[in-house]
Parts: sequence; C-alpha cells; structure tokens
Amino acid sequence: MQRDAIRLTEELNRNCHCVAVDQQALVRALESGPTTAGVYASIIRDQPYLFSASAVFLAREHLERMEAVIAAIESVIASEPFQKAALELAAPIARFVPGTRGAFIGYDFHLGVEGPQLIEINTNAGGGLLNAALGRAQRACCVEVEAVLAGVADGVDVEQRFLDMFYSEWAAQRGDRPLSSVAIVDTEPEGQYLYPEFLLFRELFTRAGLHAVIADPNALVHEGGKLLLDGQVIDLVYNRLTDFALKEPASAALRSAYLAGDVVVTPGPRAYALYADKRHLTVLSDAALLRSWGVSEETCGLLQASVPRSVSVDASNREQLWEQRKQYFFKPLGGYGGKAAYRGDKLTRGVWAAIGERGYVAQRLVHPSRRTIELEGREIPLKLDIRCYVYAGDVQLVAARLYEGQTTNFRTAGGGFAPVFTDARRRTGEGSGAAMQ
Repeated sequence: MQRDAIRLTEELNRNCHCVAVDQQALVRALESGPTTAGVYASIIRDQPYLFSASAVFLAREHLERMEAVIAAIESVIASEPFQKAALELAAPIARFVPGTRGAFIGYDFHLGVEGPQLIEINTNAGGGLLNAALGRAQRACCVEVEAVLAGVADGVDVEQRFLDMFYSEWAAQRGDRPLSSVAIVDTEPEGQYLYPEFLLFRELFTRAGLHAVIADPNALVHEGGKLLLDGQVIDLVYNRLTDFALKEPASAALRSAYLAGDVVVTPGPRAYALYADKRHLTVLSDAALLRSWGVSEETCGLLQASVPRSVSVDASNREQLWEQRKQYFFKPLGGYGGKAAYRGDKLTRGVWAAIGERGYVAQRLVHPSRRTIELEGREIPLKLDIRCYVYAGDVQLVAARLYEGQTTNFRTAGGGFAPVFTDARRRTGEGSGAAMQ
C-alpha cells in the first residue's frame, strides 16, 4: 500500500496539473489587513518567481520518514556530547543560554531513490507565512485528486501556531510577563527579497494586539537596560539577520541587549550554533561517532540512511575530493541561501582553489526529484526540495521549492514556493483528514 502511494505521488508530480493557485484567494490570504494592502501586486512586480503556480505531491510514507529523521536529529542535538562538540566550534556568544529554542528551524530534504535525504538545516528559515498563505489559495479541478489528496496542513491554523511559537519563546525567557512589542529585524529590510513576508508578520503580530515594527539593526539602541527603537521599548526580536553570531558593527546594540538579557531574540546565536553549522552534517552522517556518544542503534541507523555522508574539506582530503568531486556537493561553513555552494561536476580549478581558502563541507550528492509543470503550453521538469518548518521538534508546516540550476533559487520561470499535498488517509487509519500537524 505504501509503495502504491509513492508511485501515485511520483506519477502526479510528472503529469498532474489539476492543482493550481486561485489568484483571488491568494490576494485575500496575503492582504488580510490594512498593513498588507498591495502586497500581492508588489510580489508580482518585484518577486515574480516567488510563488509557483503548481503544487507538489508527497507520499505520506515520505512525510512520516521526514518527521522521524527530524525527531532523531533533535534527540542528538539535545545530547551532552553533541552540544559540547558544537559549542567548541561556535563563536563565544553561542555559550550564552537564554532559554529559548529558536523559531523557524528549517530542515531541507531531497527525495532520493532511497527516500527523503536531509540536505541541510537552517535557522531563521524564511517563507513560513508566505507558504501558509499559498496553501490556502489552492484549488483542484479534478475530483479524483480531491478524493485522495489533501494539503499537509489542512484543518490547522498555521498562523496561530506560528504566533504561539513566539509566545513560547517569550515565556521561555520571561515567564508569565506580558509580551507587548516585537521587532522584525534584518539589514535594509525593504530591500530583502522576502520583505513581503516581513509585512505579513507585522500584520500577524498587530492583529494579536502587539506593537510590531520592521527595523534595520542599525536603528536599535541599547540603553538603560532596554532595547529601543525610536524610543519605543522592544520586548522581542524576530531575527532575520544572516549575521548569525551578531558580530557585525550594525548588530552591536542587539548583541549587547541580547547578552544582557534585556531582549528576547529568536532565533539567536545559540540556535544557529547547535543547528545550522554545516560541520554538523559530518557528525549526523557519522554512525561510528554517534555510537561512541551513546546514541541508540535505531537512531544511528536512521540517520545513516537519511543524512548523506559529509566530510570537512581540508589538506588531508583535498586531492581525493577533487578526483571524486562529481560525487559531492560543496557547501561553505557559514553559507546560507545556496550562496557559494557548488555541485562538484560544475567546479573549475579556480573555484577549487578559492574553496581551499575558506571552510567547506563536502556532502555526497543526492540528485533532487522533479516536478513537471505546465508553462505556456509546454511541460517543463523542475527540481524540487522539501522544507519542514520546525519548532521545538514539532513540524509546523511543510512546503516545497521548485527551481532549476545548482541550488534552490527564486529565478526560475514557473518555480518558487509550492504547497505540498499528501494522501488524505490519517496516519492512524483511513479517513478524509490529512493534517500532519
């Protein structure tokens, strides 16, 4: 039965064009309040490849396998040996323990021939609210599809879950003190590709009765035991910075307030150090090392089968990795968004020399699966990856990204974020419900 479901979703990804975006429903989902008026038009103008018009189909067996892999990794990350090793690699700021877990941890998977394969883990994974809106705007013109498939988050108030996550982060550091104000912080926020999502979060926080602002870190001031923006106290910062250790001059006030415990920051430097350092891929794919730390045989086996073998690039293996480069994907230690990441068969000698001058991890190449879309009367097979948005080990939302090229991008016609549909039976039996969460 499970193999039949996998074959069905593979066939749907090749041939089904029955699920598409209802543009008017997407407008309503994006422009749910006065502060988000015009967001849809701005996306069409400035981010034309942000949303794909196609959905992605995922077998529930694969969905549940991803959940199991995430749970296994969370158990390893919580262990004392892993945390000791991770913090030895990290910037000193990661040793500060604020009590928070970190909002929007992103687990990214490719669907390999042996099932879901973890490609990487990110903190402050973007797109959560955008995908929640996109998921509410799907329509199926085929009753057969409607009968057997459902959105992964059907019946779940994803926005409320996201809001509850921020309240949980606040309570973890502040107890039952009331949360009053939130700042969504990124460098030059209006110039960020996902700025429309900042507007959605501001609207979400405002509807919850919070004072919500979008801010550049340069505008923040730390004085008198408070983090201030234009004289207004900021209780919590939703951190979208890629300055993960808050070491840049622009982050000075935020860093100072964070270390003083004068503001709650999520996700913060400790979350990045524990989850997103690419060197952790070498640990999670090393069954012998995990066994030496006392990790269970079941967990070791699951991770060995689901995390492609990864190694740090150094002088001892550079020659061998160059010879075997076509078998690997190379990722910079501090990388994000696919920047400066290379598929081995695309490497030149010049790029290889540059890789030797900075830290990199080589991960066994897992070719992504494909979703065939229909564009201007033509069928085009695009690559896909699956992102699980996770908080405290709980998978809150599952979305896909469609693209062409070496890495995920938002520059592909017909590509972008795509909602994920799975078979509609419940995990505990057959039925019409489908919500994983």
